[in-house]
Amino acid sequence: MSLPPSHSLRGRLLWLLLVAIIFLAGVQAVIAYRTALAEADVIFDYQMQQMAMSLRPGLPVGGGLDESYETKDEENFDFVIQVWTADGLRVFQSSARAELPQRAVLGFSTVQARGTTYRLFSVAAGAQVIQVAQDMAARREMAGTLALRTVSPMVLMVPLLMLVVWWVVSASLAPVSRVRRQIATRQADELGELSEDDLPDEIRPLVHELNLLFHRVRQAFDAQNNFVADAAHELRSPLAALKLQVQGLRRAADDATRDVAINRLNAGIDRATRLVEQLLVLARQQSNSALGAKAVPIDLTTLARLALADAAGAAAARQIDLGLAQADPGIVMGHEEALRILMRNLLDNAIKYTPVGGTVNLAIRGEDGQTLLTVDDSGPGIAAEDRQRVLDRFYRVAGTEGSGSGLGLAIVKTIADLHQATLSIDRSESLGGLRATVTFTRVS
Repeated sequence: MSLPPSHSLRGRLLWLLLVAIIFLAGVQAVIAYRTALAEADVIFDYQMQQMAMSLRPGLPVGGGLDESYETKDEENFDFVIQVWTADGLRVFQSSARAELPQRAVLGFSTVQARGTTYRLFSVAAGAQVIQVAQDMAARREMAGTLALRTVSPMVLMVPLLMLVVWWVVSASLAPVSRVRRQIATRQADELGELSEDDLPDEIRPLVHELNLLFHRVRQAFDAQNNFVADAAHELRSPLAALKLQVQGLRRAADDATRDVAINRLNAGIDRATRLVEQLLVLARQQSNSALGAKAVPIDLTTLARLALADAAGAAAARQIDLGLAQADPGIVMGHEEALRILMRNLLDNAIKYTPVGGTVNLAIRGEDGQTLLTVDDSGPGIAAEDRQRVLDRFYRVAGTEGSGSGLGLAIVKTIADLHQATLSIDRSESLGGLRATVTFTRVS
């Protein structure tokens, strides 16, 4: 029996249980009928045997059947009795309407007579044979009656059982309806957690994962809102400066003044471009962190060499000695592009604030099941009271020379958080400047 197509879990459960109830009721009816028929056969066979045995002591001896003997048409006997002599002469017959053939086989047998089937029992009584027969239709009728009596209560209980099943299924799926109503009544920006109270074990993991999804989407929305706010705030000043520099270029009276204005305009454009790039990088990394991007095994030593190659040009321009001080093997779970940006920002900051002719060292060290990425420089360093604040976006230490947006270390911290790593800022014991350390959990 095929089920009708349905996308409703409640409908499918009710349909399946209804089919199961009806099927089991039918099976029970068949079993009850066959059981009743078997029991009737045993009982009636025993009655036939006892009836035949009880006639043996009182049988008449001699003459044949009186032909004038006839039963009335309205008489209806369940049992038919015949007595035969050894010569094949029938000396007794309880019903003229059920003449049975003479059977030489003693015991139980089945015969066809008068268009129906009889169950026959034959027993010898001296020189005579007693036959007791019963129409099988009577047995089947009685078995049907017994089966009906057995099944009738269950048939009456089926509608009640179906109501109970409907109530149980509806009550069991009520938490699903409750969760659906909670989601349906929410506003587009409402990303709070759904209640997991009183949920069945099969539904709770689904709601839990849905809450985790809401959490990640909320983080992504927050990151987007922060990016828009930061971009609007931080781009206002560079764009205003660019506008002033364009106006200064228009007012330039000679070539020398014009060249100065052009140089300032180019510097302003470079600063604005760098700021936009840093904002986009920060927004992308915050989005990856919020959405839970899948991590893969990354070899930090190989990535460190690539980052050094990227920063080699800027270091050469300032005559800075840039190198890989230590390269222990270490694999971490992470995102290659993000980790490369992390190393590049640390190196860019170190190169930018290290005096000409200074030193910047990158190192990968393995210690106590952890992998440490360190960048040391010989620059002026950062005062202890400012080391935590420089990790905030757009914060720059007062009096710092050179241009910057205050986003470099904030991006590094965001990427470190994405990798469940820790970022710390200290004084470099080897070079005297600043040491930035990112501590990862090592895979191997």
